[in-house]
Amino acid sequence: MKDYKKYYIIPASPEEVYVALTNPTALQLWTGEEAEMSTEPGSEFSLFEGSIVGKNLEFEEGKKLVQQWYFGDQPEASVVTIKLHPHKQGTSAELRHTNIPDQDYADIVEGWNEVYFGALIEFYEEE
Repeated sequence: MKDYKKYYIIPASPEEVYVALTNPTALQLWTGEEAEMSTEPGSEFSLFEGSIVGKNLEFEEGKKLVQQWYFGDQPEASVVTIKLHPHKQGTSAELRHTNIPDQDYADIVEGWNEVYFGALIEFYEEE
């Protein structure tokens, strides 16, 4: 199991980024795909046509979200924590993803950089 941590600078306020990550309509705007999402702790979510699924654990409006991502039958939960910090260029998003299965690590890192945060940054740069 591996962990991944990275900061991303997003040209939008922390409040806007939080909505983009937690509101199903906003998620669909920047991903281009239908999303199932709720800010209710314990609710299930599905992003990118089901390629990312899991359970929502914790929310702090405009500041933080914590999710468990499912990777089959692994013994320890894979947990994603995204903290949003104000930054002079918008938002510094602090990503920490723990317990990534070794065989999935390269794909997950590429997904974070290009598909997830890459698409979100591009969305706000084009506004």
